Amino acid sequence: MLDRRRYLSLLAAAGVGAKITLEPTISRAQSLDAGVAGAGGQAAELSRSLRELHGSLRVSIQKYEGTTLRQSQEFKGATLTDGPRQWQLEQKTRRVPDGDGWEVALTCTLEKGEAEQTAISVDFPFNDWETANYVMIPGIVYNGNRYRAIGNGYNPDYPADMYYNPGVPLTISNNPRLASDVAMPSRIELETCGTAAPAMSFFSPKFRKGWIVLTEQGTRLGNSGLSVEESASRESCEFRISAPVVRQQVAGFGDFRPSEDRASNWTPGDAVSIRFQVFTFDADGIPAVLQKFMDVRKSLTGPTMPRNLLPMSKLAELGTDICRGNFTETKAGRYYLPENSKHFQLGWVSGMINTYPMLALNDATERRRVSEELDFICSRMKGRSGFFYGFISEDGTIRSEKTHPQFPAVQAMVRKNGDVLFWLIKHLMLLKAQGHGDAIKESWELAAGGLATAFTRTWRKHGEFGQYIVPETGEIAVYNSTAGAIVPAGLALAAEYFQHPDWLAVAEEAAEFYYERDIESRGFTSGACADISQDADSESAFGLLESFMALHQYTGKRGWLNRAKVQAALCSSWTLAYDPLFPAASDIARLNGRMAGAVWASSQNKHAAPGVCTSSADHLLKLYRATGNKRYAELIRDIQHAHAEAVNMPGHITTDYLIGSSMERIQPSDAEGKGAVGNFIRTRNSWTETNGILMALELPGIYVRPGEGVLFPFDHVEAEYVRESRHAAVVRLTNDTAYAARVSVLAETARQSARPLGYTAFLGWPRVEVPAGGVVTVRVTRDGKVARQA
Repeated sequence: MLDRRRYLSLLAAAGVGAKITLEPTISRAQSLDAGVAGAGGQAAELSRSLRELHGSLRVSIQKYEGTTLRQSQEFKGATLTDGPRQWQLEQKTRRVPDGDGWEVALTCTLEKGEAEQTAISVDFPFNDWETANYVMIPGIVYNGNRYRAIGNGYNPDYPADMYYNPGVPLTISNNPRLASDVAMPSRIELETCGTAAPAMSFFSPKFRKGWIVLTEQGTRLGNSGLSVEESASRESCEFRISAPVVRQQVAGFGDFRPSEDRASNWTPGDAVSIRFQVFTFDADGIPAVLQKFMDVRKSLTGPTMPRNLLPMSKLAELGTDICRGNFTETKAGRYYLPENSKHFQLGWVSGMINTYPMLALNDATERRRVSEELDFICSRMKGRSGFFYGFISEDGTIRSEKTHPQFPAVQAMVRKNGDVLFWLIKHLMLLKAQGHGDAIKESWELAAGGLATAFTRTWRKHGEFGQYIVPETGEIAVYNSTAGAIVPAGLALAAEYFQHPDWLAVAEEAAEFYYERDIESRGFTSGACADISQDADSESAFGLLESFMALHQYTGKRGWLNRAKVQAALCSSWTLAYDPLFPAASDIARLNGRMAGAVWASSQNKHAAPGVCTSSADHLLKLYRATGNKRYAELIRDIQHAHAEAVNMPGHITTDYLIGSSMERIQPSDAEGKGAVGNFIRTRNSWTETNGILMALELPGIYVRPGEGVLFPFDHVEAEYVRESRHAAVVRLTNDTAYAARVSVLAETARQSARPLGYTAFLGWPRVEVPAGGVVTVRVTRDGKVARQA
């Protein structure tokens, strides 16, 4: 437990002191209406908005014995008397500027007496509740996680009834969830830092309303708690913010353990301030709630302030050097290692994805190596049906990715096969764009076409792709989930490459199916990681966004762009919206790390990671170009800069491996124990390194529209206009890092931005050399030319 001075010192040490306000003051000029719950003015308006959902706002004193709540006393006015103890409550409420929400600052003070093991609770009880309501807590709870759960630990085995069963219900690991069984208690309890943003939300189909509450990570008492609890009858539900957090159970990676949380001891004069924002709004469905969340996710914690640490060109140089050194020969074949072992996995953790940036080097040696890996994959890992096996040991043994004693057939992930189709076509497109089309082998094209045919055949037969398939026969072994999220993108690219319109039709049908079932109905995507069940996960969310943008590119239909906006909002819910405070002695705190933009993995694997597994997220760039919505650009920049925070560099050690290496664990939560919070695991992951190279490759260093006032830096440089005319802009680039930067420039007009960006467009982006600690001025014209100015 932290006292106020200690908590503020930790804030300062983490470099986020300006982000978490512990006092109820508002820095903006707008005035506040003082009062308590039920008072006039802004507080009354807030109360009226809550009543639209049959809800209200209450503040209570909660007395605990350990983690057991023994007594709750609600404030009925500004003063609460409990024997010798007297509490005072001050509430300040105002409208959120330029929004339809309210910001509340509550200060609770113990004026007389002493109180042991006591917490302050801000409660939002809602009557006329329905279990059909969609409940979302970003990065961990989607649709209340109200699904069948299995196992009691990481990556549980599937029961027999999940195999070859088209009617299998969506099945998750043992995660925090609202109960499906009305006979069971229905409660979720979390710590703020166990979420992608300290927020809770729901959508009511009955009232056609959405509701979101945002709060801060903590108060002077430490991290706060978030909980959702339904009544036994399920006719009411209460959302709660508590200071400090007091949970009975702590969620791990698919299991729970007893909590060590404790409420605080109070003496006269002790006070705590809690700040939160509440939004009640019209919503015609779950997509509206997701989009509203993206709009307001930083409203309370404020804009993120990423650090410029590592130019993208330096990141690419180091990453490709590491990958070059990891090319190996085993009994299985010749390939770039996708892991620390010599076994090989396709897709997912970068097998046959890390080859793409190596091919982009346009180096004869690496082109030969990429060719050898593609030969190995197409000859050793392709099943008779056209689907690929996902895993092969270094001795050449094909391994099953899900097994059950009753079902011995070797299975493979649908997600990995989707990656194969998408990335294999991208390899072929890149070779042609580089002028090396003659290096493309017929066996590669036959494999890509055969895989597209296999997906089409499966879709036509089953109306879905499933989660696991049998590559030998093409049968779906495990149905359900959104594991095939990226398949429509792969089919769209294959349809264009082979001029096969039937594949594009299937891509549209499949993408529409996923949108209607998983986004509009469930409010999440799931099951794309090899180490989870059918849990909600970020990888399928970003994969489906890739598909929507591919379909927008190849069909020209506006509807896919509209779906992409909703999907990007879901992706934002998986991405840290603020810079969490980490323990002062932790790795991240000692490095003053700013981790806004780290991407939460899944509702089972409760940690964030440096980047999207495995993608540059250039689909967000394409969405930004098409819409002009700056939030998409800011999301990309957050993700890229959080990635750099995890890269092992001199004076910034994050792994026990080479300079430029990185690992997948950014841990704000205590899911792995309190000792894991803020500490890096001392290993490396090929996919995070690949992810960094891809961002350096497929994202421009700066984006500019000369003569239109649009300038956005993605790279680790500052960019500002010196002057601008109708036809050109003079831009100053400042590199404050310790490394020279080669900054790529994407310059275009608004008219050009309305046209889709090709998958190999990065080959034509000019680059500007900016020395370490240096400043360079360039002239950028509307036709994309860049010239250095004296």
